[in-house]
Amino acid sequence: MLAALGFATIAIFLYAIMTRRLSVLVALILIPAVAGLLAGAGPGLGKMMLDGIARVAPVGVMIVFAVLYFGLMLDVGLFEPMIRRLVRLVKGDPVRVTLATATLTLAVSLDGDGATTFLITVSAMLPLYQRLGMDRLVLSGIVALAAGVMNIIPWGGPTVRAMASLKVDSAALFNPVVPAMAVGIAWVLFVAYLFGRRERARLGLTAPEAAALRPASLSAAVPAELPGGLPAAEPDEGKVALTKPWLFWFNAALTAVLIVALLMALLPLPVLFILAFAVALPVNYPRWDQQQTHLVSHADSVVTVSTMIFAAGIFTGVLTGTKMIDAMAGAAVSVVPASLAGYLPAIVAVTSMPLSLVFTPDAYYFGVLPVLGQTAANLGVDPVLVGRGAILGQMTTGFPLSPLTASTFILIGLCGVNLGDHQRFIFPWAFGTTLVMTAVAFATGVLG
Repeated sequence: MLAALGFATIAIFLYAIMTRRLSVLVALILIPAVAGLLAGAGPGLGKMMLDGIARVAPVGVMIVFAVLYFGLMLDVGLFEPMIRRLVRLVKGDPVRVTLATATLTLAVSLDGDGATTFLITVSAMLPLYQRLGMDRLVLSGIVALAAGVMNIIPWGGPTVRAMASLKVDSAALFNPVVPAMAVGIAWVLFVAYLFGRRERARLGLTAPEAAALRPASLSAAVPAELPGGLPAAEPDEGKVALTKPWLFWFNAALTAVLIVALLMALLPLPVLFILAFAVALPVNYPRWDQQQTHLVSHADSVVTVSTMIFAAGIFTGVLTGTKMIDAMAGAAVSVVPASLAGYLPAIVAVTSMPLSLVFTPDAYYFGVLPVLGQTAANLGVDPVLVGRGAILGQMTTGFPLSPLTASTFILIGLCGVNLGDHQRFIFPWAFGTTLVMTAVAFATGVLG
């Protein structure tokens, strides 16, 4: 009963947001609340919700101050020289822009933290997409694909959980998967190329025309309103750092220190962003009224993203507190017949990415995977093979689409896109990434 209710809750949620019957915020709150009551949570429902909020509170605080900090740096012009150089490098060609997006994401993702990857990559690339009038769904989609593949690295969350759950090391679990991961990276670059070709056609550019564009000609081609209703401000409007060289270099040094501190985890991520913003705001805007204006100008973004993160905490809090997640885990492994034992690793691999929409990483790797591993062992299959299949999709290629991970809301919040639109746009390509890697893994004997 609990398993059926859990699966129904997930299905109704996905249907509601993908068909736009409900806003993501409302769906994240009301649907699990009703499900919790049906599960008999009663008076305990409030505590489950608060527990869920408490678990995501650090992420919520981090994204609030991250939006404020990077919004400040964009406002004062820190990224303007980089944007101009990127425009000169890509020569206005959407194909080069999308390939640069994928490459940058692959590099930044080496730190193994999705939230940091999204914060750094989107903040660097979004102004360029806006300047060129490119679809921001393409940005969120490419970043999701590249970060998903790179999340397989041994210090990434899913692989660490799989190693702990199956009690194996990275040499046994991860190393054999490297060729499949390499092909997955090539697939991501190929998809980025396809997206670039599509954007080039949408903007009405031929390849020679795109290659002939220069920064000066691009500025004249920027529409009065960018996709999503964002105003296309003048390039140097309000860019105070561009008029004061010392201020530009101060902001650049502060941002570099912040990024290094984030990668090295010198302090908790929320604390780093809080401190950086507290230093940057009065230096760039000395007057109180200027500071208030900046805060108000980013209020919409802060409220939208932070409320969705806390609502996502309610969603996962109810599913976890009512034990629906546990029941779903048991149900998921009870449907595997003994005749398919030899194909169990491949089945796990193929289903791993879609199940990111259903299971949190802890629930899957500490709830579902041990049972799958034991089932495989009982049927004469090495449990490590099942683990390899799991990391090809579950909260790797699937995590940047899942409503159960807070970093998903960081990605869509920074890009300014809707969760349902993001999922519809990139799900087939993310699932395709898992299928491509699974095919390579199966062909090379990694899955048995």
